Amino acid sequence: MERLARQLPPRFAIAWTGQSLQERQSAAQAPLLMALSMLVVFLVLAALYESWSIPAAVMLVVPLGLIGAVAAVLLRGLPNDVFFKVGLITVIGLSAKNAILIVEFAKQLREQGHGLVDAAVTAARLRLRPILMTSLAFALGVVPLMLATGASQETQHAIGTGVFGGIVTATVLAVLFVPVFFVLVVGLQERWQRRRPALPAPPQADTEGRA
Repeated sequence: MERLARQLPPRFAIAWTGQSLQERQSAAQAPLLMALSMLVVFLVLAALYESWSIPAAVMLVVPLGLIGAVAAVLLRGLPNDVFFKVGLITVIGLSAKNAILIVEFAKQLREQGHGLVDAAVTAARLRLRPILMTSLAFALGVVPLMLATGASQETQHAIGTGVFGGIVTATVLAVLFVPVFFVLVVGLQERWQRRRPALPAPPQADTEGRA
């Protein structure tokens, strides 16, 4: 449309109206919505684990899912429109879900006295089946959107393809990279805690009630 506008005679112009205008306005807000989505996920995880560092091991895998979604859409030659961005927000949650399954179990094993690397590898191995089952069910559920026909097929193709590509890459790469991220993040956290000076013990009151 911009190329056609440059070819119009003087005093002529084009303007977006209706649904096209709404789509362009929504597309401009998409980066902010994705950033807010990731922030909300991080804050929820921080409250769940009562830590600011462990959720980082989960959030580091989210870009891997987004890369898969973008690659799938590019391979099919689909536009980067507002419907695809809706799919990206879905991929953020799905990518975090797979990582949570591993991080939660690895955290429990670490608290039980397992080594850091052993806890991460064991968690990835034991959580592999649940991750594959839930991810496969969701991926197959969006296949009809990828193959849809009809008046709204472009919308369904964008959402379905983005979510399918994102969940596939997030599933495969989560099993490989989440243990690595967990070891790095928790290792840094534990090293920092060991270097912190110990707080002095509070004064104990004697039997007569004097400090």
